[in-house]
Amino acid sequence: MSESRPDEPPDRKTDDRKARLAEQLRRNLQRRKAQTRARRAGDADVRPDGLGGPEAAAAGSGGQGRDE
Repeated sequence: MSESRPDEPPDRKTDDRKARLAEQLRRNLQRRKAQTRARRAGDADVRPDGLGGPEAAAAGSGGQGRDE
């Protein structure tokens, strides 16, 4: 009979751990969703297609965005 009692605390610890991990997962998901919403609220990316450094981005703009 004393063997069943020591099993109870580890089960409780396991339940506590699962609840804590579930709460952390919910908070993480909420934070990531908020980050995604914040990124959507900003301006769209205006990067040239393909790979290139800052020089490629400057050369690829071709004066776009100017009203001259």
